[in-house]
Amino acid sequence: MTLLGLMALAFLIGSIPFGDIIARRKGVSLREVGSGNIGATNVLRTIGKLPAILTLLGDVMKGTFAVAMAKSLLNDPSSEGIVGLSAVAGHNFSIFLRLKGGKGVATSIGVLLLYSPRVALVTIALWVTVVYFTRYSSLGALFAFAVLPLTMHVVDPVKAKVPIAVLMTLLLILKHADNIQRLIKGTESKLGEKI
Repeated sequence: MTLLGLMALAFLIGSIPFGDIIARRKGVSLREVGSGNIGATNVLRTIGKLPAILTLLGDVMKGTFAVAMAKSLLNDPSSEGIVGLSAVAGHNFSIFLRLKGGKGVATSIGVLLLYSPRVALVTIALWVTVVYFTRYSSLGALFAFAVLPLTMHVVDPVKAKVPIAVLMTLLLILKHADNIQRLIKGTESKLGEKI
């Protein structure tokens, strides 16, 4: 399968809105409650822990599966990263939600878990640390991914992966524009708060 074909398939897989599907089974439309986001954080705030965990796992697996496909067929770090980014883009701009979607954090982590496992662990550790001290999930993600290119440069010996890390960071920051504004204004909701 060509790179373009894998990118299209990864985008389709990434577009599967696990949070939205799980919420609708509970009779909830995530786009109309809480932050309006389809990710695990909004699921946690509006539905509960188990649905949030299932959403998180589903979103992570989308990224991991995309990279697994690319690794088995392409054997090229740059191409594998591009396919992984396609899954993140699918999550962020889902074809099943009229190009609306999530923030891409969990799916990006899923990509990193297979693309660069040690970088994934550092990124998760940074996210968890910031969230632990601030209770802001968005701030944790923004910090962990803002330094992702540096983390990739320092931790992973394959330097061709650094541009992929830069693109992943830009995608995540783009989708967190509203969160950044709320953090600046002091109106961002903390993890575990009901909206």
